[in-house]
Amino acid sequence: MSIVAIVGRPNVGKSTLFNRLIQRREAIVDAVSGVTRDRHYGKSDWNGKEFTLIDTGGYVKGSDDIFESEIDKQVELAIDEADAIIFMVDVESGITGMDEDVANLLRKANKPVFLTVNKCDNSKRASDAVEFYNLGLGEYYTIASINGSGTGELLDAIVDVLPDVEDGEISELPRFAVVGRPNAGKSSLINALIGEERYIVTEIAGTTRDAIDTKYNRFGFEFNLVDTAGIRRKSKVKEDLEFYSVMRSIRAIEHCDVCLIVFDATRGFDGQVQNIFWLAERNRKGIVILANKWDLVEKDNKTIKNFEAQIKKQIEPFTDVPILFISALTKQRIYKAIETAVEVFKNRSKRIKTSQLNDTLLPIIQNTPPPAYKGKYVKIKFITQLPTPQPQFAFFCNLPQYVREPYKRFLENQLREHFNFHGVPITVYMRKK
Repeated sequence: MSIVAIVGRPNVGKSTLFNRLIQRREAIVDAVSGVTRDRHYGKSDWNGKEFTLIDTGGYVKGSDDIFESEIDKQVELAIDEADAIIFMVDVESGITGMDEDVANLLRKANKPVFLTVNKCDNSKRASDAVEFYNLGLGEYYTIASINGSGTGELLDAIVDVLPDVEDGEISELPRFAVVGRPNAGKSSLINALIGEERYIVTEIAGTTRDAIDTKYNRFGFEFNLVDTAGIRRKSKVKEDLEFYSVMRSIRAIEHCDVCLIVFDATRGFDGQVQNIFWLAERNRKGIVILANKWDLVEKDNKTIKNFEAQIKKQIEPFTDVPILFISALTKQRIYKAIETAVEVFKNRSKRIKTSQLNDTLLPIIQNTPPPAYKGKYVKIKFITQLPTPQPQFAFFCNLPQYVREPYKRFLENQLREHFNFHGVPITVYMRKK
């Protein structure tokens, strides 16, 4: 698919236009300068032509800010990737030195550039836009990204220069969300896996703000890896930006298939990591637990065993979860982590034949029937898997209301023992025959 990048200095409205063109509120928008950091991808279409849109952080040349130098690298990578570039400027502030820096960068790129003057929401501002001829990039387009005014003409011009791409089959790829506390090493892990600096990594907690997808293909299996912002306790979230970042991360958990829960092994599997684990479990997602920064932990021959036992005690009763000890920095076991996530996804998608379920479990149930309750005996006659995205099973019996939780857990354990649902929450329902 053709790629269109939106570039410009900070706070000219790039993310607002990005959200409008993909018709979803994916990129965080705020009046504060420098909200967007990583490259953010989305799909858009115009006049029957689909293209990928890239939102970038604001370009600032020669800044001392640790984030700005990393954002500039991301902008340059986006320009390199793109087939066409929307160069956004702001009519309210006119031409600035930073705009000229971006214009100089784009001249070297030798790509079609569409100079787009934003915030032209009345005729006075539209006439003020004439000064942008001085950037030497030719014709300009006046738009107001907040309400979409003028975007039609801009898109008409862009799709005219995009190369024709043959239509391929559009498939909804599985989504693997990398989640955890701030500064656990989530972005470092994805950068290590894909072999490029796709996401900005610093020592500062809260570097990542948006939940961003990266297509990944390994072990003959294609899926989207989703990098998310760190989730911390409500009481610790002080600013609106972080609130939106945390909400994006929670939404990423709700819309993914498998959660890779990354935590800092030097800090341990603390209360907030457990909260993230139970959030994924309540949403019935596949789960892989990754203890990152394992290279920094002092170890002996019992360290892994003790660590695993401690984690399993904290996540009881759902302990059938893979736990891996990795290092994003040294790439220790990171590919094993992805291989395990693929296995968990397959376990979550597994369908068991009704005949196989009944042949395997009914003899076990006859030998270990539900305990009598109030003098009533429960007889389970039939079992089937429900047609849901995650494993759910209905056990049909004469008195479903008398089956207690401990016996439901017994049934769940039998399902796990005989059919391998490693890393996947199972739901057991008792139904009236």
